Amino acid sequence: MSSNKLAWTWRVKEECLEEYVAMHLNPWSEVLEEHSKAGISNYSIFQNGNQFFYCFECEDTEAAFDYIAKSDACNRWNAITSKMVEGSFDFNDEVPMVPLREVFYLK
Repeated sequence: MSSNKLAWTWRVKEECLEEYVAMHLNPWSEVLEEHSKAGISNYSIFQNGNQFFYCFECEDTEAAFDYIAKSDACNRWNAITSKMVEGSFDFNDEVPMVPLREVFYLK
């Protein structure tokens, strides 16, 4: 099943929750622009306690991740937020997150 969406979850360290949420409620405009230039759209993040669910649409995630990995603005943002999550947040890593399997999609 393919709908050009990618979804994953991360847990944010309890001591970082407030700062992580605050950063995402007021994201840097250059980071938003870079994600759009990378081909990422309809990007949402949902919170359940310290677990966050991420979902976006993208025609070519490999190209998007490559673009993000080379973005100065995104690397500055990720240098801060990567210390807040449990797991990899580095788009230069081979697998920066573990994608969730889509089992249902209603058009």
